[in-house]
Amino acid sequence: MSKSKKKRVQHVLTVDAKKQLSPHMIRLILGGPGFEAIEFKSVGESPATDQYIKLLFLPQDLEAARLPEGVDLSRPYDMDALREQLSTEQMPATRTYTIRHVDHANSQIWVDFVVHGEEGRAGVWAKHAQIGDQISFFGPGSGYAPREEAAWHLLAGDEAALPAIASALESMAEDARGVAVVEVRDAAERQPLDVPAGMDLVWLHREADFSPEATMLTEYLEELSIPDGDVQVFVHGERAQMKRIRRMLVDQKGLDRKAMSLSAYWAHGRIEDQFQAEKRTPVGQIED
Repeated sequence: MSKSKKKRVQHVLTVDAKKQLSPHMIRLILGGPGFEAIEFKSVGESPATDQYIKLLFLPQDLEAARLPEGVDLSRPYDMDALREQLSTEQMPATRTYTIRHVDHANSQIWVDFVVHGEEGRAGVWAKHAQIGDQISFFGPGSGYAPREEAAWHLLAGDEAALPAIASALESMAEDARGVAVVEVRDAAERQPLDVPAGMDLVWLHREADFSPEATMLTEYLEELSIPDGDVQVFVHGERAQMKRIRRMLVDQKGLDRKAMSLSAYWAHGRIEDQFQAEKRTPVGQIED
């Protein structure tokens, strides 16, 4: 007899505050009674610093008049009922975002969104979100926290990885050693981060939107001197780039793949629905 799949718990929070962090990044602070039901993750004894949630967005052009009679679009969404009533195109789509910070004292989470004009469901929603708006999501999931006993840390990524990198830096002891490398569009996209005294922070400026030609992260890491010993790695970003970086860190730098948290957060030229679907195909695999 097969085990039944555990039903995912859906949470609903409200926009409590909104902050423009940089020209292309917005922070939404989400809170409300639903906070108490969220099971935040840990890695060992440490709170995970890469916790992610699956935000649910209805199609922007969905018109209630075109929906079958009796469809309930109130939150939390009854996904089983909606699958029976709506077409695939009408169903809520998921977008994955990192929890930048968990504020237990105020029962809030911070979520940072990269915004490019009117492109993308999540970014557009964040751009136009008002205080009091609600959002539904699944999660969180997680898999990483800096190990206090690690001799050296390598954190690296692009704008999509910046919230997790910032969260990791904040959690480290002041004597933690290593380097954090963050690639952003330009100097205006930098953010003030709480960096331990023993960690170096390097900002790379593409001076352009991301493209395979403009990105600088792989080349920088190729030239980076990494010490021998217990090195813990957290590197996340664009899929094709992560494949190259993983091979380089293992084959050229000799790092232990078991000590690496390395995966793709997105893929150039793909919306998240395509990106997630391709994870089950060879093109979507990071490991060879």
